[in-house]
Amino acid sequence: MAIPKHIAIIMDGNGRWAKAQGKKRTEGHKEGVKNVRSIAIYANSLGVKCLTLYAFSTENWKRPIEEVDYLMSLPKVFFHAYLKELMEKNIKVTMIGDINRIPDEARKIFLDAIAKTSKNTGMILNFALNYGSRDEIVKACMAFAKDYKAGLVDTLTEESFNDYLMTAGLPDIDLLIRTSGEERISNFLLYQLAYSELIFRPEAWPDFNKQSLDACLEEFEHRSRRFGGL
Repeated sequence: MAIPKHIAIIMDGNGRWAKAQGKKRTEGHKEGVKNVRSIAIYANSLGVKCLTLYAFSTENWKRPIEEVDYLMSLPKVFFHAYLKELMEKNIKVTMIGDINRIPDEARKIFLDAIAKTSKNTGMILNFALNYGSRDEIVKACMAFAKDYKAGLVDTLTEESFNDYLMTAGLPDIDLLIRTSGEERISNFLLYQLAYSELIFRPEAWPDFNKQSLDACLEEFEHRSRRFGGL
């Protein structure tokens, strides 16, 4: 089976999953966190080099404050429960997004996990937290303009522009998966997804399991990736 080097997942449907079971939306997010661990460990075992997960978008601040507060408590829950296992599996934690707006406790927990796993050489588990692709592209353009004005660079190419993005140093995204039946990208990695294969799954994120990922990989294997050629 062809294994993508870099898989990105929009983990959609936690709230709807909970509602369908007569539970609070927070219960769906709690189950979603457990599934992050399961899918990350499995992807690592398959030889995936990088797994990027859309954990919280710049638009998610519009949600009710109670839900936002709960979502910001989940890094503590996740890393308290699974950081030791991530270390044992040699998984490296990274993050993209604007960390400055993240509450202090969640920010410190993320930075601690990033520091503790920084020397790991296995799969990169990359969380997109307070991330928006349009915001990322604007910031990249501003950073280039600053360097240009300072005389540090004199031209811009597709390759050099990659260095200004938050995903600098990560492999190109081969496969994007979105769960819960929605078929849109939602301001996620707009530039990086230029030649990615897109797969939309019907099940909500808490129900997305190893068999679901295997099905995605089987479909990916049968895609013809021509990158504009024949």
